[in-house]
Amino acid sequence: MTTFDAGAEFDRQVQGLLDLGYPALAGLTAGEFATLVAPARETVLARGPMGPATASAVPFALVVRVDPYRSVPLLTLAGKKKPGVVDRNYAEGEVARFVPVEDLGVPDVAAYVVFDVERGEEFCDVRPQEAMETIAGRGRTPLTIEEGIAVATHFPATLEKNKCFMLGGSRCGDRRVPALWISAGAPKLGWCWAGNPHTWLGTASAGARA
Repeated sequence: MTTFDAGAEFDRQVQGLLDLGYPALAGLTAGEFATLVAPARETVLARGPMGPATASAVPFALVVRVDPYRSVPLLTLAGKKKPGVVDRNYAEGEVARFVPVEDLGVPDVAAYVVFDVERGEEFCDVRPQEAMETIAGRGRTPLTIEEGIAVATHFPATLEKNKCFMLGGSRCGDRRVPALWISAGAPKLGWCWAGNPHTWLGTASAGARA
């Protein structure tokens, strides 16, 4: 049985962000970026035993706060190169209105880790509002937009045809729920109504944040 090396996985994620130019997106030098994410590495190492990622679940994802209008175009599907897009059904600049819901426990820092992530395909064809009630009953919380982007950045295989996911941890006060799905062969950040089920959209969730 192969032992999962959480430190090596964290370093892989950091290198991936460096390759994508995240330090510049965050307004930092490479050195400042390394300093920013260093505490998160210690958090991961202190977490305890974890298993490797699968297409439907990942042990953790490093989240670095970056404007989604700049991070979504860096998304690609597994093995593909076409850049991600923000759905035009968002009004200009409107994604910024979608903020973490109360009591989600999102750390008030520029970089943190979301643990025990499930993309939630069991909730395909389930109304998002009902899925989130079930998730809460399990002691879990829905992912935010930034967290969903982080998961899809580090683990492109999680975004799969007919197994895409809602990001109910970010809301703007109306009935819309953000989601990541595939459109024209590329990732797309869009939204759907909280009361409408979709056969191809589950609801992603996390076990913890730190």
